[in-house]
Amino acid sequence: MVLALIVCGAVLAAVALGLVGFGVRRRVIQRAGGTFDCSGRWTPPVAGQSSGKNWVYGVARYNGDRIEWFRVFSYLPKPRLSLERDLIEVRERRHPQGDEELALLPGAMVLTCRHNGSDLELGMSEDALTGFLAWLEAAPPGRRVNVA
Repeated sequence: MVLALIVCGAVLAAVALGLVGFGVRRRVIQRAGGTFDCSGRWTPPVAGQSSGKNWVYGVARYNGDRIEWFRVFSYLPKPRLSLERDLIEVRERRHPQGDEELALLPGAMVLTCRHNGSDLELGMSEDALTGFLAWLEAAPPGRRVNVA
């Protein structure tokens, strides 16, 4: 009986520590400012596949001429993806379709982009989308900007 209580206490402590770790990591990422919730999908769905598949919740952060993207449910301090401003080509913006409405945060818009030869989709709120497009268009003079 005592052993069962010790094991349950250890499991609860590990879960609590894990949740605190997620919170601390997110605060560290947001401390620099310029962050917004941004889901990402790097592999667009194939014909016949659910449109809600492969979306990953994340947090994006402006860092100079780059957007750094972090997974929400990860302990890594480094961004999983870094997008350079002058290599981002916006192809389309649209409302979520079908199962995407369940996979994305409420009120999200989908931005279809191409970055350095790779297709990707970003899901973010309309406010974050407005800020993202303004950031893209605010590139220094002489830089290429590709906003649809």
